[in-house]
This record gives sequence, C-alpha cells and structure tokens, in this order.
Amino acid sequence: MSSAREAEPVRPPRGHLYLIPVPLGQTPPVSVLPDPVLACTRRLTHFVAENARTARAFIRSVGSTWPLQQILISELNEHTPASEVASLLEPALAGTDLGLVSESGCPGVADPGAALVALAHRLDVPVHPLIGPSSILLALMGSGLSGQNFAFHGYLPTATADRERRLQVLEKESRILRRTQIFIETPYRNAHLLASLIRVCAPGTLICVATDLTLDSQQISTHAVAEWRRRLLPAIDRRPSVFLLQA
Repeated sequence: MSSAREAEPVRPPRGHLYLIPVPLGQTPPVSVLPDPVLACTRRLTHFVAENARTARAFIRSVGSTWPLQQILISELNEHTPASEVASLLEPALAGTDLGLVSESGCPGVADPGAALVALAHRLDVPVHPLIGPSSILLALMGSGLSGQNFAFHGYLPTATADRERRLQVLEKESRILRRTQIFIETPYRNAHLLASLIRVCAPGTLICVATDLTLDSQQISTHAVAEWRRRLLPAIDRRPSVFLLQA
C-alpha cells in the first residue's frame, strides 16, 4: 500500500469581484467615475445588480466592449433568498471576473450587495472596491458637521411617533458622544422627516439636508433647528436626500 498522499484536485484560479459604483442620478458616468473604473466595467461580461434593467442601461452608458446580448446580469435585491446568493458568485468561483453594481452610489453600502461581498471573503474570492460617488460621504463632507465621529443609521421608523422618539434618542447620543448622526428616507417621505427633525430637536441642534448630490440641482444646507424654523423649507419631496444631525 502506497504511503504517498493522493494529489489534491487543483482548484481553478478564482475570478475577482469588483464593486463598481454608479452615478447617483441622471449624470454621465464619465463625470463622476474615474477612467480605471470605466475601463473595468467595459471589459466585464458578468454582473450582479439590484435591478438588471437599470444595470444594463448603466453598462450601455459606459460603453461596454462586448455586445449587450453577451453580458450576463443576475439580480440580488431585498427579495433574493439567502439560499440563492451562493449561485450568484459561481462565475468568480469558476475563474471569471464579476462586477457588483448598486442602483445608486456604492455597492455594499446600505445595499443588499453586502451579502455577496461577505460570501466572497468566505470563499477566498478577491474583492476590489472601486472609487465612485457615495451620497453618505458626500453629504458628510458638505455638511460642515463633525467628520471625526459619525454613524450611519439607514432608514428611520415610518410612523411619526416612532420616528420622533428615534430622533430624540439619536440627538441625545450625538450630544453625549459628540457624534454626527446620518440617515436617509424614502424620497416621498423626505418632507415628513424634515418636519419631525425641526419639531422635536433642540433649537441649537445642527441639521443638514443634502439633496440631489452630484446633480445640477444639488442643494446642501446646514442650520441650527432655530434657524430652520424661521426659514422657507427646501422643496425636497421625491428628491434623493441625506439627513445629518449634530447636537
């Protein structure tokens, strides 16, 4: 009986997972994405996206080197069962580079694509986050609020009473920890969120509203609550916005 160990099967080289940012609105990709990101997107043939239709439009706008019919796009969104995420990574496991795109901004940040990135790390698929617009960081940069200590809280409760209780907790936490609190809202509820902020926060608390970031219609305004109460409020209904609070 031979004592030599049987050779283990050779594993094919892994493809790489590229995290590709997309514009935050109707902005030409060349105006917000660096050339290396555009070049990477153009050469890929396999993608995972929140929505295949809008991802295909993005790829078309970048100018893929492949016919669109040859580009394969799988969907990963809030309706994707956890049991199906592994199948989306199969091209990379077989040695083909794979691109992950979000509906807006950076994949994996307030985005279901994070599940695919986590699995890639577990299966030794190299992960490459690429440079592009992030509404959260752009809003923080433009707010004038503390960038030394901040937290992103995603969406707040939709019911008014629950939302306002949560805002009071975040305001107290901001005051104690000297932290900027960042959150977002479904665009058609933006005005309700701003009204709650102005109603329940202390007069000296700073509130920033950053709307339509990177677009020609961009607006970024930071004022104390007392000043917001005196002002004509911005028209932010159904416009993508980021909200920041610092007590």
